[in-house]
Amino acid sequence: MGLTNNLELQKKAKEGGYAIPAFNTSNLEITQAIIEVAEEMRSPVIIATSPSAMKYAGAKEISAIVHSLATEASIPVSFHLDHGKDLETVISALRYGWTSVMIDGSHLSLEENIAITKEVVRIAHSIGVSVEAELGRIGGKEDLVSVSEREATFTDPDEAVSFVEETGCDTLAVAIGTSHGAYKFKGEPKLDFDRLSEIASKVDAPLVLHGASSVVPELVEKAERYGATLGKPKGVPEKDIKEAVRRGITKVNIDTDIRLAFTAGIRELLAKNPDVFDPRKILKSAKEEIKRVVASKIELLGSGGRL
Repeated sequence: MGLTNNLELQKKAKEGGYAIPAFNTSNLEITQAIIEVAEEMRSPVIIATSPSAMKYAGAKEISAIVHSLATEASIPVSFHLDHGKDLETVISALRYGWTSVMIDGSHLSLEENIAITKEVVRIAHSIGVSVEAELGRIGGKEDLVSVSEREATFTDPDEAVSFVEETGCDTLAVAIGTSHGAYKFKGEPKLDFDRLSEIASKVDAPLVLHGASSVVPELVEKAERYGATLGKPKGVPEKDIKEAVRRGITKVNIDTDIRLAFTAGIRELLAKNPDVFDPRKILKSAKEEIKRVVASKIELLGSGGRL
């Protein structure tokens, strides 16, 4: 089926009452793991890259990896820019073949957010690329995104309606109490489900949930058993993610759990096999751990068997 964009995938998810997993990648092995499992489970999938991943791997290079795998895939794959903070980053993604882009103006004033989102929509739509925007602020830290809990503000439902209408964005990331990266504080995050339901009832655009890694306990335990110091991070309970999907979320971003799987797989292999120095064997261990996470998220979001 090959490459498509987020809007096409999320419209079908909205109609079907499930969500599309958006997995962040930064190299070949992670991308292979995502597509291989999605094909096995007959799930549409979004492969996302952050600006820092583009800088790490090279925009041209990571695009070549995703395109080469996605165009041959038997499932629909969207290639998405996650958290583009400025026009320069977005235009770079468009130049090198991303099929969906996020312009994150949540750190700006409402007026500035509207202005930059409208400009990205104008440019991206001219070449058939869908645009995700963000309204409200999501706490925590993820790559280049850093917002203190004091500054974090939830999305206002009525403001969301006017924002989508004025900007023409295709999909909208909402702030309802999640946090980028793993939670470092005691207790669990509290999601404002009533707010989400109100937004979903008023906004036609498909909705996105950021900062929703569940931080798989088994991965944390394994990584720490073999030397990692993670500080017992917490994530969003799976029951809450399911409830968010039930109330209208059609795309869920997954990054932290992919990183944990990568780390756990490599640490375990090297701890048990200190004589291994072949990078292919080392990275294969990470890939196999990532595949288990990908499968569990597809099952959680209900996107499997939709093709």
